[in-house]
Amino acid sequence: MYRPMLSIVAGLALALILAACAPTAVDPPGPLAIGLDGDGTDQLVDRGEQTGDMPWWNDRVFYEIFVRSFNDSDGDGIGDLQGVIERLDYLNDGDPTTTTDLGITGIWLMPVAQSPSYHGYDVTDYRSIEEDYGTNEDFRQLMEEAHQRGIVVIVDLVLNHTSTEHPWFSDARTGGEFEDWYVWSEEHPGYGGPWGEPAWHSAGGRFYYGVFWSGMPDLNFENDAVTQEMIDVSRFWLEDLGADGFRLDAIKHMIEDGQRQENTDATKAWLASYNAAIDEISADAFTVGEVWTSTDEILEYVGSAVDIAFEFDLAEAMLAAAGNGERGPIAIGHGVVTASYPAGQYATFLTNHDQDRVLSQLGEDVEANKLAATLLLTSPGVPFIYYGEEIGMLGEKPDERIRTPMHWDDTARTAGFTEGNNVWERLAPKHETYNVADQTGDPDSLLSHYRNLIHLRNSHAALRIGDFVKVRSDTSEVYAFMRTYEDSSFLILLNMSDQDVSDFNLTLEAPVFEDTPEATLVYGPISLEGGVTAPAIGNGIFSGYNPIGSLPPQSSWIIEFTD
Repeated sequence: MYRPMLSIVAGLALALILAACAPTAVDPPGPLAIGLDGDGTDQLVDRGEQTGDMPWWNDRVFYEIFVRSFNDSDGDGIGDLQGVIERLDYLNDGDPTTTTDLGITGIWLMPVAQSPSYHGYDVTDYRSIEEDYGTNEDFRQLMEEAHQRGIVVIVDLVLNHTSTEHPWFSDARTGGEFEDWYVWSEEHPGYGGPWGEPAWHSAGGRFYYGVFWSGMPDLNFENDAVTQEMIDVSRFWLEDLGADGFRLDAIKHMIEDGQRQENTDATKAWLASYNAAIDEISADAFTVGEVWTSTDEILEYVGSAVDIAFEFDLAEAMLAAAGNGERGPIAIGHGVVTASYPAGQYATFLTNHDQDRVLSQLGEDVEANKLAATLLLTSPGVPFIYYGEEIGMLGEKPDERIRTPMHWDDTARTAGFTEGNNVWERLAPKHETYNVADQTGDPDSLLSHYRNLIHLRNSHAALRIGDFVKVRSDTSEVYAFMRTYEDSSFLILLNMSDQDVSDFNLTLEAPVFEDTPEATLVYGPISLEGGVTAPAIGNGIFSGYNPIGSLPPQSSWIIEFTD
């Protein structure tokens, strides 16, 4: 059974008092973008269109790819960009009439620049693709192929630090022209990093600052030359390589103020200036920040320092609710984020490359995993899915074990990841069960659940950009809410428990309806003879409403209301 961290309720409650203004809409990048109607079918629309007044990224479902582990095209056991291209049709085949693909409309690539490490977060050349992954031309081809399918691509940009093997640092450690590009002290300052780790490291009789480890020296962003260089690097990725934006790594650490090493005023001011520079390069470029902290701190970055940021408290709330079988954590989480952020301007996710995988956290409970996926893909915000999450890949730290090769089939040792005989890292457990091939044709599989929900979200504006409306349930096992946009309304209904629930009633807490609507079940675990019951409406709301009767254990239901 999953147990939430003690910090969740306190962190969420603190942020409830915060609110913000509406965002500014921008046009989507790329030659094609997925924009979708309420007719139940994914549709490709021309460049420049978007739904409603929200920015283009709110029409997207993103998929995080670790290239080294996604697909190997040349048999050397290491994933590469050509391997990603080979699997694009799995993510989105570009055909609006099919629903056999996953329906992904955005990709986040973990670092793909030159690096001496397997993970790529210590860069040695910001303008060259990691040789294990291919070439700059391979990246340009990926961009073209992705755009043809209506997929945007953002790349992980590591601004805070480089590798110690970067030529800049090699020069700086000997007192060369790049010395002031890093943070130095003649004597050890006598304090560690923000979580108690060593942050000052010896080199040539003095000390340099590296908040993450000795192999990642922090850049000195109080040096204007460093700032200009990283703006030029960003321009290169946007203009020369054609990326659609950036996931910005570790941005709460950009500039330190003595022993205050996170979330400093100087960091936020620098990022605001950097974000403005990105907008000058490309008004359509998208920035999503990693600010791994509480909601109230994240809010200080959104809209100025970055377009959106990942919502860590909400991710924990979704997993806690799904794992514990009660609505409490997610009810609080939804209340916080919808009251705090500009409408929909935050990134939602369940886990990422730094956290134990979802199914491992949930004790290999696939049905609980489905509940978490439902919360992710029906909630407001911009959803991000970590590769393999949709098939239930297992994985617990150390980091290499949560970044293992993708399971495409049940082939021994390789899981279809490579035509060679070896893989860069051994497979995660139970690849014979948790793989794409075995789940593709199973309508009850986790993969089918993800695929169906993504296509449903893509097909209905209310599920992407609609208002969030609270629905109160009189039992703690049942969680419900509505998404509304213009004349379209959906009720999302979940039985969080592992028992049947029949004695429940729902109350809509804000007026939505003018008249009694028709109710249609658009998603559920079983078909219902006679359909679902429509609510009786009074003063625009309903109360005492039970649309289905009995909810099977750990089940997700979506009901559409129409005039």
